[in-house]
Amino acid sequence: MHEVSIAMSIIDLAEQQIRASQPCTVQELELEIGKLAGIELQTLNFALTGAVKGTAFEEAKITQHIIEGKGRCSGCETEFVMDSLLTPCPKCGSYFIHILQGREMRLKSISIN
Repeated sequence: MHEVSIAMSIIDLAEQQIRASQPCTVQELELEIGKLAGIELQTLNFALTGAVKGTAFEEAKITQHIIEGKGRCSGCETEFVMDSLLTPCPKCGSYFIHILQGREMRLKSISIN
């Protein structure tokens, strides 16, 4: 269950970013998570609920933007949407795919008051 360590890392990174702004009220944490990042969103949400307890983020809204998976076939250069890392090229059926997007996991912004 690597989502727990991901949740803790998100909170640690966010705490480092707001340290200079203390005291402050954090209103929102905005995350970008790719569909191909291998993160179970329900588990991450559960882990974040525990990770924010006793921190400046306890009352903050956590917004997640899901980034679609997108790849380009190495053989025929077709670009297409990917639902998983094992999605074959819809044109030629090749599995030699260059991932263009969807593996992201980033803390996009922190809104403070």
